[in-house]
Amino acid sequence: MSDPTAATALRATRLGREFRGRWALRGCDVDLPAGRVTALVGPNGAGKSTLLQLAAGLLRPTTGQLRVHGRVPGTREAREAIAFLAQERPLHPRFTVADTLRLGRKLNRRWDQDLAERLVRAGGVPLTARIGSLSGGNRTRVALALALGKRAELLLLDEPLADLDPVARHEITGLLMHEAAERGVGIVMSSHVLAELEDVCDHVLLLKDGAVRLAGDTEELREAHTLLTGRADPIETDGLPHAFDRSTVVHAATAGRQVTALVRTTPGPAAPAADARWISETPSLEALLLAHLRAPRPDRTEAAA
Repeated sequence: MSDPTAATALRATRLGREFRGRWALRGCDVDLPAGRVTALVGPNGAGKSTLLQLAAGLLRPTTGQLRVHGRVPGTREAREAIAFLAQERPLHPRFTVADTLRLGRKLNRRWDQDLAERLVRAGGVPLTARIGSLSGGNRTRVALALALGKRAELLLLDEPLADLDPVARHEITGLLMHEAAERGVGIVMSSHVLAELEDVCDHVLLLKDGAVRLAGDTEELREAHTLLTGRADPIETDGLPHAFDRSTVVHAATAGRQVTALVRTTPGPAAPAADARWISETPSLEALLLAHLRAPRPDRTEAAA
């Protein structure tokens, strides 16, 4: 159970954003705890970037409201509290790296020049290089240096690792985790690479079709589900035994004679889990998220209390 007295980094109530008659987000209730690392996941067009831009104050809600550490996005207080890394990495191409970091120092009261330069130099990026001459990965590194150098309370990162090579991804991930653990910085990080989130995030927000489909503490969500694997029933189209309670099934998939199903955990023995011919285990975070991404639209939002 989540602690109702815990500080909130981002809270949205019935949040919606419409673009030319299409709802990117609609009726979203979000409550992300402060000082935690939240994975923001969902398919393309789910509303992830829209949510981050709303939190950064770059967009205004069509309906509902949003608060970041209790502040209205776009106000001076909110801008000082957050650092936003956009997916497009909008850096001035004619500026040098040194110019870019100098601008960060001029615009931010709590700027940490040493941290920003250290992050850039760790990738072998010359401070004299122009942004427009850098590779995608090095532009991302400079953009991350700007975000981390700001020393914000909350980092909003839109696909921060997408352009980085495996070594750089490991380095940057370690740095983000250090910021969260040592300084209590909250991080909301969107990503399509679900396997990388397993050892990184401790909270999850899954968006699909512009709505919240899953939210909560990662361990609580994993414990609230069971992954079942067994021999498929050839008579049933989903491969599960006829007597099985399908209201608990998030998603089931059949491969040959084997069926794998993610189900919501219910009290007492649940067929076919009680059958020795079936393997029952706690799902990995990746398996959990994939099942919910593949699941049809539910009648109601599932969220950890």
